[in-house]
Amino acid sequence: MRFAIDAMGGDKAPDALIQGTLQAAQITPEDQFILVGSEEARPVQPLPDNVAWHISTQVMAMDENVQNLLKKRDSSIWIATKLVKDGEVDAVISAGSTAAQMAAAVILLGKIDHLLRPAIATTLPSLQGPKIFLDIGVNADIEPPMLLQFAQMGAVYAQAIGVADQPQVALLSNGAEEHKGNALTREAYALLGQSNLHFIGNREGRDLLIGNYDVMVTDGFSGNIAIKSMESAFHLMTAILKKELTAKFSRKIGAILIKPALNELKKALDYQVYGGAPLLGIKGLSVVCHGSSGAEAIVASFRQARSCYQHHLTDKIAEAILS
Repeated sequence: MRFAIDAMGGDKAPDALIQGTLQAAQITPEDQFILVGSEEARPVQPLPDNVAWHISTQVMAMDENVQNLLKKRDSSIWIATKLVKDGEVDAVISAGSTAAQMAAAVILLGKIDHLLRPAIATTLPSLQGPKIFLDIGVNADIEPPMLLQFAQMGAVYAQAIGVADQPQVALLSNGAEEHKGNALTREAYALLGQSNLHFIGNREGRDLLIGNYDVMVTDGFSGNIAIKSMESAFHLMTAILKKELTAKFSRKIGAILIKPALNELKKALDYQVYGGAPLLGIKGLSVVCHGSSGAEAIVASFRQARSCYQHHLTDKIAEAILS
């Protein structure tokens, strides 16, 4: 498989992107990797035979107005996405501005026919294994039919990466009852109930990490708040545990004994293990990584993109939207 990597995007760019790519290139030497970045960011040491460097002269900043993208056609995210459009690579990976990555994908690759809006789907850890949650940020204001399409895309994605063969789809709301929620969720509930999806009704925010579903759908505004709240809760929990377990000598001994269990807990909740989140509904593969992704998350994103490619995710989503 062939990848384009936006080496300039993200809080830890370019180092994390470069290191993650080099690790992935060693793991799968049969794959080809093109890092897109400035001449100054290019590593001094020679790159492996399956890694190339494509020079770009511009960068889209994390907080930059996405309208500037068309003025920056030599930016790393634009060039990396154009490599997909031109058929030179099979997927693009970036930890930079999500808005810029989405805009580049829509402009250069285009939306799947009859799709109302693309969405970003992430993998959530839960008590019952990994689950799919979307949208997590690009569609703040939507209509009920869009939630139906999010559910269709999420179900296809869940099948593609092995979450479930027949995904159970739920709608995020403020109560499990059918009449709960706002106008958007109540109308979406009716549409999902009439679809050919395995719709299991509403689920509440507390269900996200319990995992009594396979795919959870919501609007990008609520999804983004939910995902960032969970990240904050995880950091708070680990900080409190670290503080309390080292407060006394006797606790430090106990901390040593339970360290393996704590490491497993951290691994289960760490987003870096799952990698990025694909843009669903685009005519091509574009994987959005967390802005603070390290090398481990970048490596995981390559695995994720490979799985989507091997399972023909884009084609299957197009079929689902038309059904």
